[in-house]
Amino acid sequence: MNEVNLQLARAMVAEESIRSSRNSSPDVSPTRAHRQLDERLRLFRRTRSLNAPSPVQHFGPCGRIMKNSAMVMTIQDPASQRLTWYKPPLTVLVIKKVRDATVYSPFVKLVQWLIQEKRMVVFVEAAVMDDPHLEQFSEFPSVKDRLMTFRLGKDDLTDKIDFIVCLGGDGTLLYASQLFQQSVPPVMAFHLGSLGFLTPFLFDNFQEQVNNVLEGHAALTLRSRLRCIVMKQSDSVAESEGNKQNKPSSFLVLNEVVIDRGPSPYLSNIDLFLDGKHITSVQGDGLIVSTPTGSTAYAVAAGASMIHPSVPAIMVTPICPHSLSFRPIVVPAGVELKISVSPESRNTSWVSFDGRCRQELLHGDSLRVTTSIYPVPSICAQDQISDWFDSLAECLHWNVRKRQKHMDELEDLTRSSSNDTLDSIGRESISK
Repeated sequence: MNEVNLQLARAMVAEESIRSSRNSSPDVSPTRAHRQLDERLRLFRRTRSLNAPSPVQHFGPCGRIMKNSAMVMTIQDPASQRLTWYKPPLTVLVIKKVRDATVYSPFVKLVQWLIQEKRMVVFVEAAVMDDPHLEQFSEFPSVKDRLMTFRLGKDDLTDKIDFIVCLGGDGTLLYASQLFQQSVPPVMAFHLGSLGFLTPFLFDNFQEQVNNVLEGHAALTLRSRLRCIVMKQSDSVAESEGNKQNKPSSFLVLNEVVIDRGPSPYLSNIDLFLDGKHITSVQGDGLIVSTPTGSTAYAVAAGASMIHPSVPAIMVTPICPHSLSFRPIVVPAGVELKISVSPESRNTSWVSFDGRCRQELLHGDSLRVTTSIYPVPSICAQDQISDWFDSLAECLHWNVRKRQKHMDELEDLTRSSSNDTLDSIGRESISK
């Protein structure tokens, strides 16, 4: 709110307080009146929030939002999203980057400290135990027999893990998201990879940082995910015939879902619907539907804007559209997108979810995308603002350029007269 509106609001509230004080009993003290004035003025102050404040439900004397519990969306200040434990965490899942020699030593130090010092139950992927490179560390055999293992696609980790630690790059956080297709435990990601946009922690003093998290002293960034359902035409036919064995495939993605033309030389022709209404047809190489977290991944390379992960939104970005006016758009997080191959398309399309589970979309198939109710609670090293802008500066070199010269520096360059030549200036410098 600008200064003029704030002064106007202050005058209105002050006038109303004076009018009410005249009609009230004379025993109201000035201190109490000032306190009431301050309370009223708080309604006009903008809160320190990334999201807009919750709107007033009434509009003028007669209008108001129709009450519908299914349509109400609570907007929370991201600064108030902090981690708390209602009971001490006992089990921790450690995910490390594969085929990276620099991660072996931090991995051994971490699991040894968690088991011996913190007395926690540590889970690792079964493939980690088969890695021969870990045997060269003398500390590993003492903790190897105490590690719990799981296999992707075979063991269910739901309600077994209290806390997740990732050692590596952004791919480890995406892998953690894939492991939990419903509620996700808090994730603490250490930067031991190449880019590290989503991994804000450094491993140098990991004991102190993990202790702070286990004690509940940490901010959270709730990274929204997309719920993607692939509806096959063959499944619809089978369901209409009474065969319900083939269920639609469902995926939760943290970055993006990509629909492209695959190996075909023809343009993709994809129909895009929003809440059942046909919006446009995409003619080009494909379409990216991303979360705010994924806005700094494939989407930004395709020309989209970068969105803070706390903003409730879905990004729709075309890939090399055959139209100069087709710009990326941002839609509300509560809508449902439907994507299907156009009936007149010359070829089929292909879809992938966070770069995995790639499959073909045939004519008659469709993909439905909505915001999932299960976000990824990513633990912040500092806070939601500092972590994101530090990642922009360090990983993407956002707004990095040479500084413009100061006026004093320009005067030094123009101090010599216009009649001076380079030769004369050179002779004078030599004589001096």
